[in-house]
Amino acid sequence: MKFIDEAKVVVEAGKGGNGCLSFRREKYIPKGGPDGGDGGDGGSVYLIAKESLNTLVDYRYQPHHRAKNGAPGRGRECTGSKGEDLVLTVPVGTTIIDQDTDEILADLTRIEQRVKVAQGGFHGLGNTRFKSSINRAPRQTSQGTPGESRNLRLELKLLADVGLLGLPNAGKSTFIRSVSAAKPKVANYPFTTMTPNLGVVSVNKHRSFVMADIPGLIAGAAEGAGLGVQFLKHLTRTRLLLHLVDIAPYDGSDPIEAALIIMRELKKFSPALARQPRWLVLNKLDLLPTEEQASRCQAVIDALQWQGPVFKISAISGQGTELLANTIMTHIEEQTTAQETDAALATQHQVEQMELETEVRKQVQQARLVQYQRRLQTHETSNQDIDFDDDNNVEIEYVHD
Repeated sequence: MKFIDEAKVVVEAGKGGNGCLSFRREKYIPKGGPDGGDGGDGGSVYLIAKESLNTLVDYRYQPHHRAKNGAPGRGRECTGSKGEDLVLTVPVGTTIIDQDTDEILADLTRIEQRVKVAQGGFHGLGNTRFKSSINRAPRQTSQGTPGESRNLRLELKLLADVGLLGLPNAGKSTFIRSVSAAKPKVANYPFTTMTPNLGVVSVNKHRSFVMADIPGLIAGAAEGAGLGVQFLKHLTRTRLLLHLVDIAPYDGSDPIEAALIIMRELKKFSPALARQPRWLVLNKLDLLPTEEQASRCQAVIDALQWQGPVFKISAISGQGTELLANTIMTHIEEQTTAQETDAALATQHQVEQMELETEVRKQVQQARLVQYQRRLQTHETSNQDIDFDDDNNVEIEYVHD
């Protein structure tokens, strides 16, 4: 199934049913009086988070959703039936944003969490409601009100405790395969990872955390180059970032420069995301002679002036991965305990999290705008017709004869 993490949808709640104008008509009962019933309320639109879903692909190809209208009232004081509510299922981790106001309506981070996004219309009143001692035969009714209509943008952010950063071929997919049951594609060429992957790392019984692997970043990613910037929003909810560096690149490139590229692009893209807790992981240690390992690793640490934790591993052989996983687990448990015991710390974390997600969302939109402008410039200087969809992706491309 195709991984889609954004979708634009239009939801419309049902209209309320109209009230009924009716008078009682029975044999031998003259002037039976009003008996018009009320209409039914229109159906509302709800979104509910489901664990079984992991993509928004269904909403990409079916963007319009409407709840049922309420039925009109009938004679004999019969009330019209209520319109059936429309319940749309989305993956856990979906943020619901009003496209017209850019307001965040809800953030579905728990299984079965439910939110109303469009209120159904109110029912109309039948003429029975308007009878009184001075108005015995009212011919007045009211119409049902229309339901709410909203233009929504759904954004899926994977719920993970740890996120992996690095250039293509830094060994991120190999690492997540070695410590979890996830099986992302691994090959000896760049950009084997095209969509994010999740893996559950089980340290021991009842102790586990979730790790996310996103496509690798490249130089110029903050300006829209490559794929990684489109998926950086999935790292906003992680508690820890692991910066993987290939210590022995097969192409002979400099690992120091590779690490600096990621640090520069991250700061350029989102200073708030760059301030997130981040550990340096020097990977592919097994490709170096034993006598060179310490000196090569120290050279990278000194050049980066790295002050945080450093881990030296070989993802493919498993060297150092168990120690790293255990240290991550301890770090996550300490963070969780601190937030549970300190309400002020938990509130501060929520505020910072919201600010970070807002900043990253704007940066992603800006990067896509740059990509769109580049494609337009390419189109103007080439002999091609290019159509773009709502997300600035190329849909059709052909060359004139």
